Amino acid sequence: MKRPKADVVVIGLGWSGSLMCEELTRAGLNVVAIDRGPWTDTSTHTPPAVDADELRWASRKELLRKPRDLTTTFRNTVDQIAVPQRDFGVYELGGGVGGAGFHWAGMAWRFSPWDFQVRSKTIERYGLKRAEDGEMQLQDWGITYDELEPFYDRWERIAGISGKAGNLKGEIQSEGNPFEGPRQRDYPTPPLKTLRMMELFNKGAKDLGLHPFTIPVANISQAYVNPLGVSMGPCTYCGFCLYYGCGNYSKSSPQACIFPTLMRRENFSVITEACVTRINKSSDGKTATGVTYIDAKGNEVEQPADIICSTAFIVDNVRLLLTSGIGQPYDPRTQEGVVGRNFSFQTVSGADMWFEDDQINPFIGAGGLGSQIDDYNGDNFDHSELDFIGGAGILTLSRDGQPIAKANNIPPGSPRWGSGFKKAYSKYYQNYGTLFNQGCSMPVKGGYMDLDPNYRDKFGVPLIRLTYDYATSDRNMAKFTMDRSVELAKAMGAAQVSPFNFAAKSFSTAVVASDHVIGGAVMGADPKTSAVNTYLQSWDCHNVFVVGASAFLNNAGYNPTGTVGALAIRTAQAIHQTYVKNPGALVEG
Repeated sequence: MKRPKADVVVIGLGWSGSLMCEELTRAGLNVVAIDRGPWTDTSTHTPPAVDADELRWASRKELLRKPRDLTTTFRNTVDQIAVPQRDFGVYELGGGVGGAGFHWAGMAWRFSPWDFQVRSKTIERYGLKRAEDGEMQLQDWGITYDELEPFYDRWERIAGISGKAGNLKGEIQSEGNPFEGPRQRDYPTPPLKTLRMMELFNKGAKDLGLHPFTIPVANISQAYVNPLGVSMGPCTYCGFCLYYGCGNYSKSSPQACIFPTLMRRENFSVITEACVTRINKSSDGKTATGVTYIDAKGNEVEQPADIICSTAFIVDNVRLLLTSGIGQPYDPRTQEGVVGRNFSFQTVSGADMWFEDDQINPFIGAGGLGSQIDDYNGDNFDHSELDFIGGAGILTLSRDGQPIAKANNIPPGSPRWGSGFKKAYSKYYQNYGTLFNQGCSMPVKGGYMDLDPNYRDKFGVPLIRLTYDYATSDRNMAKFTMDRSVELAKAMGAAQVSPFNFAAKSFSTAVVASDHVIGGAVMGADPKTSAVNTYLQSWDCHNVFVVGASAFLNNAGYNPTGTVGALAIRTAQAIHQTYVKNPGALVEG
């Protein structure tokens, strides 16, 4: 079966795909999107009339893609045999259109200028030896923060991000993050309210001479109309964001911010419940002719297109490149090849805290609402005498009021059942908090993805095999920032403090320290070390663009969504402003 040819086919309709579809259709291109999941929207699936049922949404994760549809195999080192993971683990993808953008919490960061130039900045400040430690595989992104700044701004306007600038055109602003890169204008909506746990955090941080600020989020603080003409409502601080849809249209998502405009355009269509199995190459192998997918009835269908944009989850992006023969697979023994390299996770540590006789009221909050310090993030502090590079944003959140999850948040040594458990739970529901260190992650030479030789999915396509463990530098960083969180917890007045460090053990895809996985189809200025150029265009097939966190060369101490959005908009504009007029390489390799 063969469908009519489109100008552009977009694989995956999450944040990346929807932003690109909006930009490309507004430019007049005929766009067909293909998504593995069913149609999902707020009014049908999560309106205010649907209960915020913690068991249904947060425990059973009904909005997420089922593990059977994203099984990967995993091992820590190449001398181990990889085995399948059949639970959600670190892969918390959306089950329908909109992707994880429908059920995400809402933290909306920009990466720092340092994050885009880790290798060159490390050499500049600490010397070549620190950047080439024999284990890490540091690379610059090929673009700078300043080049990406206008696209960050566009993403924030579409999503209506709430926050307060800390660096406005080079001038440091009070209340914002003094360590952020310069921005040309403030956030489109003001920051959310400061709640009790944030008050404790802010005072403790200031007493230590640190610089707390309210986290920028996609939980909108006031009524807002975005540049696409879509209206959003103010957050009601219900606290049900992560794993939930927002019936109030207060949490930014493709459904809330883009679909109302996109679905009205006659030059856009979407095919749901369809799995793309390969990108089809021309006879000379230098371009692609379209994609092949399996539809909901099991039929194999060809969708021809002049331009192919793979905007799926990183695992899907990498698997499509490998199964389609686009780009040379990475070999960890020689460090040659480009597809699959530079996988990394986030390096998480922190401290749980219990206070006495407070009223934290955790049931009032929002998904990303909290306070953070960046004093120990990135390269904001001197690493000369330290045994690592990078750092972590240390934060606290006001969103942890769910009663099932809170049952685990009682002090060590408390009874786990009976009257003793009930007494501890009733007391510490109001008196528990956590400091979460969202740490950067540096790629290692042995961390990569390839096709598993032993396991295939129901369509006969090989599963992705992930090989990865933390860099020694990241482990040392996690211990350092954990110690800083203990100091901060004590400054906040916590009566009991229990530190934690996920990087103290080997990495496991089953342990959900974070779900921010990146890399595999990384961008760069050198085709020998990157799968795509700085416009996320394949070096091998110039009409194939691979967009998403798969392009990241290293993980920052921030959530990836804002950077994913900015890169998607930049790529889409390059396609319709430059590529369609003169198809070919946008960057000389």
